[in-house]
Amino acid sequence: MTQRVVVVGGGISGLAAAHRLRTLRPELDVVLLEQRDRPGGKLATGTLAGGRVERGAESFLVGGPSAALRLAEEVGLGAEVVHPTTARAAVALDGGLRDLPAGTLMGIPLQGGETADEPAAVPLLGPGEDVSVGALVRPRRGDAVVDRYVEPLLGGVYAGRADRLSVRMALPALAAAAEHSHTLTDALREAVAGSRRAPGAPVFGAIEGGMSRFVGAVAATLPDVRCGVTVRELHRRGGGWRLTLGSTRDAEALDADGVVLAVPGRPAERLLGGLAGVEPVELEYASVALVALALPKEQAKLPELSGFLVPATEGLAVKAVTFFDQKWAHLRRPGVTVLRASVGRHGDEEQLQRTDAGLVEVVRAEVARLIGVDALPEELDRGVFRWGGALPQYQPHHQDRVRTLRAGLAAHPAIAVAGAAYDGVGIPACVTSGRAAAEAVLAQLGG
Repeated sequence: MTQRVVVVGGGISGLAAAHRLRTLRPELDVVLLEQRDRPGGKLATGTLAGGRVERGAESFLVGGPSAALRLAEEVGLGAEVVHPTTARAAVALDGGLRDLPAGTLMGIPLQGGETADEPAAVPLLGPGEDVSVGALVRPRRGDAVVDRYVEPLLGGVYAGRADRLSVRMALPALAAAAEHSHTLTDALREAVAGSRRAPGAPVFGAIEGGMSRFVGAVAATLPDVRCGVTVRELHRRGGGWRLTLGSTRDAEALDADGVVLAVPGRPAERLLGGLAGVEPVELEYASVALVALALPKEQAKLPELSGFLVPATEGLAVKAVTFFDQKWAHLRRPGVTVLRASVGRHGDEEQLQRTDAGLVEVVRAEVARLIGVDALPEELDRGVFRWGGALPQYQPHHQDRVRTLRAGLAAHPAIAVAGAAYDGVGIPACVTSGRAAAEAVLAQLGG
């Protein structure tokens, strides 16, 4: 009898898991269930003023062994990967824009700073020890470095705070180096040396035609993708699983030999709540809103930048801005320029209580002030894309809690978890997580 594996969650983690299952075991019955009306999760391409705009994630890391790049190649899009221009980025400081400093790792200067980096008697971190990024960096580089450079860079990725984010999750190479380094300078040098790439090699990539094309190409390799399906319950049934789908009035049962849960932390906790010996990973999430404005190009007078970051110390709602057609040459079109601003930091969600029109108004005012113009021209089109509970906030020792969860799951037949809740944000991290979950389930099934 053909074995069935059900993947719950159709974001990029779930898509990667299902694709891996089919690649390794083509005869397997793989069913992908997605609650929304489309797969892809936070990867979605829309239109603005007749052109494309990303409603969520715009790119992925391609340096090193990028799992996202490998997946794109496997679904026939390797030749469709495009890279950003060489336009520089900036940071907003004291009401104006300054170039991001060179010679840093996530904004941390490789040497120098406000405070002396005195050698410690023991390595900065013990084996497996975890602290926040701020706890590691503030005593050795100073508050100004963390508040003005490190935190806005972390905020652009996690919408989180340096004093709460796990250094093991946010900067794993630095954490590993800190286990045998007695100064932050030595740890930074080792972390940077280990991530060296060829001069001029691109760091980020996107898909020509948009991220929805990437999603569609992966989904097209799968035999059974069901959207608009809610998974309400998950129970053991013999040597496998029974999933309860749909509403309480019209419930449907779906049996499976194996299950991959590729959903955010809280839905996963709910589904796993009845399993003996399984301890949930407690996570807080940050919400964000992306405001995209299509402006008449000649009137906009935007600076020649790929974009800029805004530290929380500036007291503004906007935390990052991307000038899309200046960052991505393939998105350029005559007469139109597009900017996209991100609003929302962990612990500061009140900014997101504004209406869509209110968000547009505050973005227009703050961007104009920071680029030094009286006002932005009237937009040709606008879009507000809200992502509630989008970004997990990894507190120190997050990895320990994930290991405990997975150890508990190992006592149950063929079940694994995947996604940003466990293994990191960013498309490559999510793809890697999904693939690993698929392989774990296959190993438990005996394949």
